[in-house]
Amino acid sequence: MNADSQKFLEAYLNNASPTGYESSGQQMWLEYLQPYCDEHFSDVYGTAVAVVNPGADYKVVIEAHADEISWYVNHITDEGYIYVIRNGGSDHQIAPSKRVNFHTEKGLVKGVFGWPAIHVRSREKEETPTLKNIFIDIGCSSRKEVEEAGVRVGTVATFDDEMMMLNNRYVVGRALDNRIGGFMIAETARRLKEENIKLPYSLYVVNAVQEEVGLRGAEMISRRIKPDVAVVTDVCHDTQSPMYDKITQGDLSSGKGPVLTWGPAVQNNLLKMLCDTADNNSIKYQRAAASRVTGTDTDAFAYSAEGVASALISLPLKYMHTTVEMAHVDDIESVINLMKEFLVALPAGHDFRYF
Repeated sequence: MNADSQKFLEAYLNNASPTGYESSGQQMWLEYLQPYCDEHFSDVYGTAVAVVNPGADYKVVIEAHADEISWYVNHITDEGYIYVIRNGGSDHQIAPSKRVNFHTEKGLVKGVFGWPAIHVRSREKEETPTLKNIFIDIGCSSRKEVEEAGVRVGTVATFDDEMMMLNNRYVVGRALDNRIGGFMIAETARRLKEENIKLPYSLYVVNAVQEEVGLRGAEMISRRIKPDVAVVTDVCHDTQSPMYDKITQGDLSSGKGPVLTWGPAVQNNLLKMLCDTADNNSIKYQRAAASRVTGTDTDAFAYSAEGVASALISLPLKYMHTTVEMAHVDDIESVINLMKEFLVALPAGHDFRYF
């Protein structure tokens, strides 16, 4: 990762892109990618696409999703306290005492998830955080004052946490799920350009919106592009830290390479080509199994109107859907390398059908 890449990664991770409001991050992503692509476009909901070698009959997608989990204002009390609902899979249990940013038409408004002091909580029956009792305080004393500040029902809020490096080994922050994927596909395009690699097909580098609420962005863009091949990158759980069950959640570890997934949504011939590419380039990888669907944008491409040969490369992530998500720098590098080498090895027109 060079200095420009690291600078982009930090700015990109620190920028808020809540589901449904990804546009600022998408513009930042496209600006970074412009020197490494031939053209770009976006769709009506904000999915951003950079195209390398446009116009070829054979179309290949590498994809990640841009959106992060967040909160919607659902109710404001007469006293000025704000109750929220999830926008994606936000975790109510980590909310108390966290700082938040409301994204209003008047700009950012700061707030905090308040919580009663330990001194006044019942020792006999400790109350745990739920969506019914967590609330946000922006320092106002009435609903009118809150609304005058720009916060209304439907305003979106994100946690106020930024990227840091841990032990020179881990990238840490909120929304690595999955803007780290957007970074990795952008870096793949950058390296293709800088290494003067000419592809014999059209490559669509896709940063999709609204994955956290049902793979919606990938579903829309797959119908528009109609690719022949789609390789999706997302995150999966590092299961080595306490409270994970390897029997049910797999035995996956940060620092041991990308995770390739076996499952019905994954096209087996494409998966074998990814495995062969990893083996041929001495890229360590791990294995995971997915029952029925992967739960990622892979499913949206695989099960699009005519079906697309699709596969998933996952990045092991510690503490998913928290503000301290952690990814190992070696794994980030390996995912980028695997995608690049796969694209180099893939011949134009390759037919992945079984028979």
